[in-house]
Amino acid sequence: MKKSDINELVDLLHSYNQAYRQGAPLVSDAEYDQLVEQLRAVAPDHSFLQAVEPEQFPGRREVRHPVPMLSIEKAYTQDQLERFVARVQKEADALGIGPVEYRLTPKLDGLAGRDDGDIFATRGNGEVGYEISSAFAKGVVPIGGRGQGVGEIVVVRSYFEQHMAEFFEHPRNMVVGIVSSDTLNENAKRALDDGMVHFYPYSQVKPSIVVDGKKLIEQHRQLVDEILSGVDYPTDGVVTEVTNEELKQRMGATAHHYRWQIAIKTKGQTAETTVVDVQWQVGRTGNITPVMIVEPVPLSGATIRRVTAHHAGNIRDLGIGPGTSIEIIRSGEVIPKLEAVVEARGEVHLPDTCPSCGLLLSWQNDFLKCTNQHCRAQIEQRISHWFRILGNADWFGIKTIQKIVDKGHDSLEAVYRLNESDFGEMGFGPVQSKNLAEAIAISRTKPVEDWRFLAAFGISNLGTGDSRKLLAHIPLENVPAIEPKDLIDIKGFGEKTSQSIAASIRDMAGTIVHMLDLNFNLQRTPLVADQEAVDSPIAGKGIVFTGKMIHGDRQTMQARARELGARVQTAVSGSTDYLVCGEKVGAAKMNKAGKLKVAILTEDQYLEMLGNS
Repeated sequence: MKKSDINELVDLLHSYNQAYRQGAPLVSDAEYDQLVEQLRAVAPDHSFLQAVEPEQFPGRREVRHPVPMLSIEKAYTQDQLERFVARVQKEADALGIGPVEYRLTPKLDGLAGRDDGDIFATRGNGEVGYEISSAFAKGVVPIGGRGQGVGEIVVVRSYFEQHMAEFFEHPRNMVVGIVSSDTLNENAKRALDDGMVHFYPYSQVKPSIVVDGKKLIEQHRQLVDEILSGVDYPTDGVVTEVTNEELKQRMGATAHHYRWQIAIKTKGQTAETTVVDVQWQVGRTGNITPVMIVEPVPLSGATIRRVTAHHAGNIRDLGIGPGTSIEIIRSGEVIPKLEAVVEARGEVHLPDTCPSCGLLLSWQNDFLKCTNQHCRAQIEQRISHWFRILGNADWFGIKTIQKIVDKGHDSLEAVYRLNESDFGEMGFGPVQSKNLAEAIAISRTKPVEDWRFLAAFGISNLGTGDSRKLLAHIPLENVPAIEPKDLIDIKGFGEKTSQSIAASIRDMAGTIVHMLDLNFNLQRTPLVADQEAVDSPIAGKGIVFTGKMIHGDRQTMQARARELGARVQTAVSGSTDYLVCGEKVGAAKMNKAGKLKVAILTEDQYLEMLGNS
């Protein structure tokens, strides 16, 4: 798959995730996860796969979580579940642990949050969430009382189906509206007044079943049915996690999910409907994406009206025209996907010209593409991409951007020249004009990582992960003059990709320089050379922290070690210099450190070594 196609796939995933987080999903869980796995197959190191899919609640105060709220790995097939159990058993054998036990609980389908008794925050991007304590004042019931940790805001399913299904497409849609709105919908208010919207802590989720790995694999379908049969909340699978704390600590986590946990997902309900029309949308990179408008059909408590077809090749190859009968599936009671074409009917209409600018389209693999860089829809999507990736200012939704571009402000340079009176002259109200002007100022003054700033330009083949990698070797101010050879020298950048990135940067160099001159408050990525030059006892050293720390949580100690130039690791290896031990340290890690001649330090010895660093 070409990098341009990968970028389009990532944009598609971003749009699907945003719709899901807002309670208005466009595709099924299964289709979304299938696209994620497609991305993993062609670009396993892509930054999208290394972080929690973000959610946003404009106007809410941001809150940093003391421990990251991660997502969860998914298993749709027995093979995927068997691989998970095999990975767990391998780590258990290394620790000398006997039979591994797994706890199974319902996977609630609501809005994830964390309540410490004082602060109630959404998951956000996993690191930083949004303060939503007002939800309790509105009437959300905290099951077990306040301060129960992480959990899910959910509505009682039977109540929703009986009283709310005609007003909301999905229970999550109602929950998101309750949290995000200052003025409550009268139907949502009725559900709150009736005490039917709950914050359910994961620690209290029932029922709970504990099994060994053999039973988990052989009977997982029966176990899933048994667990979900008595749950009166929306669910989208069953959470399976290791019970042994030492084993969980050893397995750790990626930036996206805990390795000791997986969600067993099941094939959802299906329904047949008819395609009424196929609409075409223009993406930031010019790909033309088809969306099938279908006869409204009820499915798992929601009314489905739109189903994605992913790319033009599907419309062409499957013969999907108006009147085509299709089967759609809704996995986990969430969102729909095309399962099969039952009977192809009607004339297939593939556009010859861009629905935005009217210029001729060309085929690139299965995608129809508009190559006009001045295409209005692409301009709108590029500006939208900027604010979405920058992620430090609200108010610039696509409708607002369309209105701004309609008035001739069709570049980032032009948008950043606008002030409150300019927005007023465009027809925005006084309050919105003030908010938009403040948002532009906030985007410049609020701290933002330099790699996020670079990725927000939408440079071809350069996402957030590669931007971070690039800026660890080349200062941001030097990027506009970058040459392919500068990139080829960086591990992970191939020759063709380097040429493509350099060419795209050359095309955007003027914009990049202009935006740099606006003095954004950028948090700089440490250069590799600077990291190696840090003057501290642990600079350049490989360090593993293990056990329960006494003088601070492990995440804080790891962050401080990185600031001092250390290479923080999660497992002892031949490149490890120090194993720093807190309480309750596993014997396997100690034994491995001894065999590899790794220096073993207590927490106090480590802090004493740092001295005043």
